[in-house]
Amino acid sequence: GAAYTLQEILTVKSDDVIGRVKTYEAIVKGENVPEPGVPESFKVLIKELQSLGLDVKVLAEDDQEIEIKEIDEDVMDTGKELELLVPEAPVLEHPEEPEDEEDAEDGEIDADEEELPDREHEIAAGEGDELGDFPFEEEEAKELP
Repeated sequence: GAAYTLQEILTVKSDDVIGRVKTYEAIVKGENVPEPGVPESFKVLIKELQSLGLDVKVLAEDDQEIEIKEIDEDVMDTGKELELLVPEAPVLEHPEEPEDEEDAEDGEIDADEEELPDREHEIAAGEGDELGDFPFEEEEAKELP
């Protein structure tokens, strides 16, 4: 009982999300445990090797390429297999358009359209640049270029 269940769960990689769900479902329902899926770490490895310019493919024993699905596709397929209702992503027919077409065209904002921050507290250029305003000794200041 428990040892068999533990062994079955441990054979599924921890980052094989779909495999874990299918294994848990099979154990709860008392069915045969399905073959483990492809772990996410393996998918990441393939993507990293492909980004280096290597042609990486997973082949079956009969030299046929095995398609490795992304996790979103796996989740959708698993949901359908388990007869769960999987909502489709909503599609917007008319994306929201900006209210003022003039601003949308040139992408610029007029200065009088946006309130500028108060800058009275800032020091004007040239103010506070005397050597006496800095915390080091006068002798050190003479050594400066």
